[in-house]
Amino acid sequence: MDFDIFLSIAQTPVDQHTPDEDTMFNNFFEQLRAADDLGFGTAWVAQAHLSTEIQKMNKNPVVPHWEGEVGLCTDFFQLAHLMFGETKKINVGSAVMSLLTHGGPVGIAERVGAFLALHGLNEGEKRKLRIGFSAGRFEFMARPYGIVPRDIVEEAAWPALRGQIFGEACEIFLRLLNGEIVNSNVIRKTVLTRSNFRSDEDWTRVQEAFIARDSVNSAPDNITIPNRYIFEDVKNIPQAWNRDLLDLILGSHDPALQEQINEIRPVKVFNLSITPPEVIEATHERMSKHYHTDGGPWKRNYMPRTLMVFLNDESNLSMSERTAHAKKEAEKSLSSYWGALEGTIDPMKVSKAADNSVIGNVEEVANQIAERFHPDDCIMAWFDFFNHDSPRVIRNMDAFMNKVVPRVKELIN
Repeated sequence: MDFDIFLSIAQTPVDQHTPDEDTMFNNFFEQLRAADDLGFGTAWVAQAHLSTEIQKMNKNPVVPHWEGEVGLCTDFFQLAHLMFGETKKINVGSAVMSLLTHGGPVGIAERVGAFLALHGLNEGEKRKLRIGFSAGRFEFMARPYGIVPRDIVEEAAWPALRGQIFGEACEIFLRLLNGEIVNSNVIRKTVLTRSNFRSDEDWTRVQEAFIARDSVNSAPDNITIPNRYIFEDVKNIPQAWNRDLLDLILGSHDPALQEQINEIRPVKVFNLSITPPEVIEATHERMSKHYHTDGGPWKRNYMPRTLMVFLNDESNLSMSERTAHAKKEAEKSLSSYWGALEGTIDPMKVSKAADNSVIGNVEEVANQIAERFHPDDCIMAWFDFFNHDSPRVIRNMDAFMNKVVPRVKELIN
């Protein structure tokens, strides 16, 4: 079993106090250095864009109940340079970067190449840049970059169409990373059919919008949507960077997309914190068949498993007190989190969600992990979840790696 760490840099109020930005970044780097010393494999950083607080003033806020900022890492590449400079062993990853912002897939592919050209100047460098990428969790972050409906058909087809735009962006991004010459004529076309929508009613609305827009008499069985990205031949520079230093991970559970992008190059898969076990197992089965051959055989640790860790190993408490305190801390943090996300996640997904946290003292947390995870899984442990007490976060990280992990290995062997 492998162990990574997730660092959110979420500037949220806890006990009516919100740390300032300098404190948030200082806490982040303290925890990063500790993670490197403790032996975590990869430090994954949440990326966000634009103020979550200000978007609540919009006509249709995407996250209407969130207090504070969902994340302060708005430019992963700048932060990653500093992260590598502050550490010696740990890999650095984005969890996850939106391909629909910051210049879109062309601009982001160019930044990946530029970063790795510099990162790889040291011929002895082995630490990987791990790019987790998605359409972006919150739609408001991509709207100012032009990811909005362009006519009544696209408006009726939203948000299903947004997923197709992301598929288009993925192909551009990956082919540029391969070093190919690309233009929009060679990129996949978006053709909408009933299969793209959850219900007959949703598809009927799109067909009706098409009839109204194009003044036709009958509903079409398929609707072609013009490409979102229009450009002539492009090829990114620099090109002579070490592609062995790059690892790519898709933040989507769309089975078709997982298969399609692995026709271009090896791309692994993230799970969401609420992904149910049956979806995880189905993903492993699918990826074992479709993972690009250049990446070798599919392995379970290629899909990091997000896990909120509420561990209490405080020396001034008894075992039972540690359990009680951990449960209280978890209840407080989780209620704040789900309350903040009210209306942004399908309630059915939440009700079916796997238990996405471990809670208790060292022995209890170790047993929960051993019972719930496969020995070959990779766990992405989340310690700073609604917790700005950095010394306490680091003590939890220490207890996890030096006490929980050895105990887990005893239990699964």
